[in-house]
Amino acid sequence: MPQDLPGFYYDAEKNRYFPVKSPIPGSSSRNSSSASTSAQKPPPKPSNKTKYAAKVVKMLHVRELCGNSISCNKKKVNFQEQYQKIQTSKPIIWKYQGTQRIADAALEHICLDVQTPNGLIKTEILLTGGLNGTFCCYEVGSIGEHAINGLQCMPNLVHPMNIEKETASLKSPGLIWRPIGALVQMPSNVSCINLPRNYHSIDSSPSHALITTLGSESSGGSVYSMNISDPLEYDLGVAMLSRRIDEISRFKSTIWTSDSNGNQAVIGTNVGVALVNIDSGRKSWICRSKSDVLSLQFDSSGNNVLCGFRNGSIVNIDIRQKSQDFHDTNTILPRHQIPLPSRGQKREKQWFELRGNIHQSRTISMPSSVSCLAGLKTYDDYFLASSMDGTIRLYDHRFRGALVQFYEGHVNSHTRIQIGVDPSERFFMSGGEDLCLRVWSIKSGEMLYEDKFMKSVATSVCWPLTRCGNRFGGGAWLGSQEGMFYVNTI
Repeated sequence: MPQDLPGFYYDAEKNRYFPVKSPIPGSSSRNSSSASTSAQKPPPKPSNKTKYAAKVVKMLHVRELCGNSISCNKKKVNFQEQYQKIQTSKPIIWKYQGTQRIADAALEHICLDVQTPNGLIKTEILLTGGLNGTFCCYEVGSIGEHAINGLQCMPNLVHPMNIEKETASLKSPGLIWRPIGALVQMPSNVSCINLPRNYHSIDSSPSHALITTLGSESSGGSVYSMNISDPLEYDLGVAMLSRRIDEISRFKSTIWTSDSNGNQAVIGTNVGVALVNIDSGRKSWICRSKSDVLSLQFDSSGNNVLCGFRNGSIVNIDIRQKSQDFHDTNTILPRHQIPLPSRGQKREKQWFELRGNIHQSRTISMPSSVSCLAGLKTYDDYFLASSMDGTIRLYDHRFRGALVQFYEGHVNSHTRIQIGVDPSERFFMSGGEDLCLRVWSIKSGEMLYEDKFMKSVATSVCWPLTRCGNRFGGGAWLGSQEGMFYVNTI
């Protein structure tokens, strides 16, 4: 007599046991019918929204049970970082009407006091510069309603298009306003707008914003200072901006870029780097070169300037050393021979001459012209560098420009495209010549987002370090010939 074995049944005809994986021969047809019915009606596939919500809920439960360290793809990761990655990979994006060609050269965000009929109110201001020479001032929110004959710009949702209206409205930054006097036509293309490097707190308002113009065939570029220490007033008409802007220095050369720190500014030109005193306008050379300086930035100490050249070199200049006055022919800056990056099949080492007080051990070479440099505040010696062949890298100053991380997917061949770093310094974004916007994780190098929703290259990026109040935050502003965009990553 065959014995009963758990999980098996005995077939007397074949005189052997079989595992119970399918209906046993001779079993009731009712079970077969119910199995057939369930096979005919498979469970509905979960939507992307359902998958996203389930993933977040699962992470939340794991964190509450296991602490901040969770498992993801067989690795231990930080819960907060992983959650921010998910949020950043699913941005909500708006395009603003009536903002064509006003922010394709430069874009800055700042919190300023605005004089309204109800008194002083601190609000968010966008300073924009266009390749057509326009410099504008926009207010984010509803305070601009007090402006006389102002221009109202409405946001239109462009990505994703299937999001619920309620969610989109909650995460929208709202209107932006431009008073009638908040546009100034500069003598040539705006090349750069920046705030003092030490400005980072909502409690400390800077005294000025620095504006530079590129220059033209008949004249060089100029450096301007905009007074922002006094509250903005929306009832001053056409004189609102023009009365606040003063030319502090004029050059005979092309001005590509600038940065400021307190009352000092460094200016990147086609013949080197100049140091300008913003209060007196006095200028001197701290670097002379035959290669254009396309990007530069003060370090956290304010004693050194990181400079990116058209020939691909990145050089660190010490501004504390003696400089060469514009009218001084006796002072000669130290001479250096900088190795050029090898390109193509040329193996013979090439050099270019540079004069200045540089840290030669920190010289780095990119494969092509340097498009943008962006230093990190959390780690003083780290900085991002992009070049005009699509290369983006993270370097460390301390170890002869050691390569820390590289980022794939960027598309660029000849355009000056800015990099925007988020305030937490976990992510950065950049537009591309293929009209895509991309977001990367600084730490891992992973591309978190890539999509095409624009008709022109996003050349300027501003990821605000501060926000005014709790109305919104967490997003970045983009500027292109097509207009201004707001990218919300929260």
